[in-house]
Amino acid sequence: MKSDHHVILRVITKVLIPVIVLYGLYVQFHGDFGPGGGFQAGVILAVAVILYALVFGVPSAMRAVPPAFTRSLAAVGVLLYAGVGFWALLQGGQYLEYQALFQEEPGGHHGQHVGIILIELGVLFGVSGAMLTIFYAFAGRVAEIRDEDW
Repeated sequence: MKSDHHVILRVITKVLIPVIVLYGLYVQFHGDFGPGGGFQAGVILAVAVILYALVFGVPSAMRAVPPAFTRSLAAVGVLLYAGVGFWALLQGGQYLEYQALFQEEPGGHHGQHVGIILIELGVLFGVSGAMLTIFYAFAGRVAEIRDEDW
């Protein structure tokens, strides 16, 4: 019979990861009304995957969230951020001028809300994708010095 001496750590991690992800989403969608936003939420969501990798192993995390996905996520984040700016330019405004995103009546704030949400999503995708890509790059490399040589 094989015993798993990390069973408590694994169970607690399985309980904590959904809570961490939920908190990250709260920070993301509450960020335009208070403290928080895309950067903080991106870090929190990346930490959930990093915690999974530390407890269950990097290969298991790479199967759950593949490195190709993290690189693509970072690229989509940058494209979304830049796309909102170019959308404002095409509408006749300045780069990232949210009011120019939609033709609205004077004093309307629809463009402001949509612009902030899209920008924050772009930052979320970019930060979480970049953090996980960097983590995979460092965690997946082969050690140059064996543990016995220390």
